[in-house]
Amino acid sequence: MSWEFGAAVAAIILTAIIGLPIGHAMLASSVFYLLLQGQDMSIAFEQMLTGLYGSYVLLAIPLFIFAADLMNVGSLSDKLLDFCRALVGRFRGGLGHVNVVSSLIFSGMSGSAIADAVGMGRIIINLMTKDGKYPGSYAGAITAASAIIGPIIPPSIPMVLYALVSDTSIGFLFLGGVVPGLILGILLMVMNAWQARIHDYPVEEAVPLRELPGITLRAVPALLMPVILLVGIYGGITTPTEAAALAALYAFLVSTVFYRSVTLRMAFDTVRQSAKSTAAVGFLIAGALAFNYVVTIEQVPNVIRGALGETELTRVSFLLMVNAMLLLLGCLLEANAILLVIVPIFLPTAVSLGVDPVHFGVIVVVNTMIGLATPPYGLLLFVVTSITRSPIRDTIRHLLPFLAIMVAGLAIITFLPELVLWLPRLYGYNG
Repeated sequence: MSWEFGAAVAAIILTAIIGLPIGHAMLASSVFYLLLQGQDMSIAFEQMLTGLYGSYVLLAIPLFIFAADLMNVGSLSDKLLDFCRALVGRFRGGLGHVNVVSSLIFSGMSGSAIADAVGMGRIIINLMTKDGKYPGSYAGAITAASAIIGPIIPPSIPMVLYALVSDTSIGFLFLGGVVPGLILGILLMVMNAWQARIHDYPVEEAVPLRELPGITLRAVPALLMPVILLVGIYGGITTPTEAAALAALYAFLVSTVFYRSVTLRMAFDTVRQSAKSTAAVGFLIAGALAFNYVVTIEQVPNVIRGALGETELTRVSFLLMVNAMLLLLGCLLEANAILLVIVPIFLPTAVSLGVDPVHFGVIVVVNTMIGLATPPYGLLLFVVTSITRSPIRDTIRHLLPFLAIMVAGLAIITFLPELVLWLPRLYGYNG
C-alpha cells in the first residue's frame, strides 16, 4: 500500500474528528488520494454516481425508511403495543418483555434500529417510566438493547448494504436473520426477567383473556405487514425492492384509510422526513463507493488476505478476530460505514476460509448492531437518553448485562452456523 493511501486514511480520521460526516469524509479523502496520485479527480464522482444509479437494490432503503416513518406517525405502533401488552405484559417485568416483543414484531416492518427506538421505543419508555414503575435509565437501556434486533430480523437496511458489497442474495440474507433475531430476543427476555426479580420491578395487571381476541383483531392490519413482505419475497411474487415498495404502500393505506390516523399533511411531512433520512444514508453510500475505488486500486483486500494467510488463521480464529475487531470498531464508527468500507476488506478471506457469505453477513450485521448500543459512541445510547433524560452513565450501567448476553448470543450465532443457514436452505439456498 502506498503512502498516498495512508494519507487518505489519515484524512478520513482527521476530518471525522473535527465533525465532518463520515460519508463526506470518505468522499473528500478519495478526491485527495486521486489528487496525490495525479489522477483525474472526477473519477471519484464517476464511481459514486455509477454505484448509486447502477444498483437497483438500493431503492429498497428509502422505501423501508418511509414505511417505518409512517408507522411511527400513525397508530400502527399503538395497536402493536396493545397486542404485546396483552400477550406478555402479565409477567414480572412485563413492560420490559413488551419492549422486546414489540421490537421483534416492529422489526418485521422497519428494518432500522433507530426507527424502532425513536418510534415504538419512545412509546414504551413513557409507559415504563409512568408512575415511577421503572427507572428511566433501565427503560432506556432495554429499549436500546431490544432495538438492536430490528435490522437482524427481516427486512433489514444493513443487510441490503451487505448485499450491495458482497453480491449475496438479499432474500437469503433476510431468512438467515430470522432465527438469530429470535434467539437474541429470547436472551433479552431472560435477562429482563432476571433483572426484574433482582430489582423487584412490578407485575402489570393482566389483560383479561376475553379481551385478547378484540385486541388481536385491531392489531391484525399492522401484524399483516411482515407476513405480506415475507410471502411476497419468498413466494416468488416480488423482489425485495418491490416488497419494500409494497410495504410503503401498505403502511400508507393502513394509516390513512383503515386507521385514519394520518392526514395528508402528516403524510407530506413524513415524506420530507424520510427524504432527509434517505439523503443521509445515500451520501454515506456515495462516499463509501468512492473510497472503495481507492481500496481496490491499492489492492487492500489482497494485501490483508496475504497477511492473514501468513499467520495461518483457521476459520474459527478468523471469526474470533473479526468479531473482536467489529465489536471494537462498533464502539467508534457508524454501523453503515463499517458495512460499506471495512467488511469488503475481510470478505475475500472469509470466502477463502470456507465461511458462508450469508452466515458471515448475519455475523457482521449482529456485530454492527451491538455496536450501536455500545459505549462510548453507540448512537442508540444517545437516542434513548435524549428520550429518558437520564444520565448516560446510569443507562450504561443498566445496559451492560444486556450487552453481555447479546455478545453470548453472537457467539452462538458465530459458531453454530446451521442456526443461521437452516431457514435459507429450507427455501433452496445451496451455500
